[in-house]
Amino acid sequence: MTTMARPAPLNRPAGCRSNSAHRTGSWFGNLVKAMVVAALCGAPGAGTDAAWAQAFPNHPLLLIVGFAPGGGTDTSARIVARRLSDVLGQQVVVENRAGAGGNIAAEMIAKANPDGYTFSLCPVGPLTVAPHMVPNLSYDPLRDFAPISMGVVFADVIVVNAAVPANTLADYVALANARPGAMGYGTSGIGSTGHLAGELFRQIAKADIVHVPYKGGGPAMSDLLGNQIPSGFASAPSAVPHVKSGRIRALATTSATRSAFFPTTPTVAESYPGYEATNWYAFIAPARTPREIVLRLNRALVAVLSAPEVREQLLQHGMEPQPSTPEDLAATIAREYVTWGKVVKSADIHAQ
Repeated sequence: MTTMARPAPLNRPAGCRSNSAHRTGSWFGNLVKAMVVAALCGAPGAGTDAAWAQAFPNHPLLLIVGFAPGGGTDTSARIVARRLSDVLGQQVVVENRAGAGGNIAAEMIAKANPDGYTFSLCPVGPLTVAPHMVPNLSYDPLRDFAPISMGVVFADVIVVNAAVPANTLADYVALANARPGAMGYGTSGIGSTGHLAGELFRQIAKADIVHVPYKGGGPAMSDLLGNQIPSGFASAPSAVPHVKSGRIRALATTSATRSAFFPTTPTVAESYPGYEATNWYAFIAPARTPREIVLRLNRALVAVLSAPEVREQLLQHGMEPQPSTPEDLAATIAREYVTWGKVVKSADIHAQ
């Protein structure tokens, strides 16, 4: 990840400050309120919003992806963009702005014109993890974005190689604690979703597991298959073929509910209530995008993500579509911002 200077704060009218909610409700509730306020402050009045929405869109839209072509974010964005172009009646062009774990694309959205024509499919990392890991990050995810809809979700899965005598999560924890420092778990890198899922599990389960970072999920899986490391926190899609072949065993998934790819594999939460570490990609726009435009995009995305053919294509790539309201997405971002902030701090994780 790179370090970038923070831009000047957004100008807001009097009485429209994102921290005004601190006088009422819980801290989590205030985070959600702050996101909604940030998204709406400075937008035109209701009458103007309605007029904009009636004319929107009247030219092509730009869907920004923060990773190179061929990855999960890019693949899901292109599947959605094809159908979204039909629904909106304008071409939706996918543009890749790779770098810094998706943070460069997020910065681009934070600085984009808030007219609805530039938006992004953004993963969990830039929205809830990077702010706690990257000094002087150039954007604030609770201030600089207007949530539109959740896009897709998918779980990680705790796996062990065939040489490890663990068939259950309880076996795994017992083995780890019996030999302190010996139970390494491979992930795609420092600060990855697998890393954070592993650190959260280590804390909640009090399991003596040790992070082994790789430069991608592929190398981590290769070493797991080659018995170079005993375990891993892998994405469900990447683990499926190897679990089916019997070369690795799936012990538990990290999502709140059982994975469609591992329906008979228990979740971590079944043994440790409250645990959840789910990968997700969400649609966001710049803060101050008019409310009616956000709702127009939301309705279109919900229709696309609910379409059977789109759902089937996404599931084939290991991703489950999960459209939401803007408010629900704001709540998810705010909740996980707090969760991963605590994990990053307690595990002393820093950007490399």
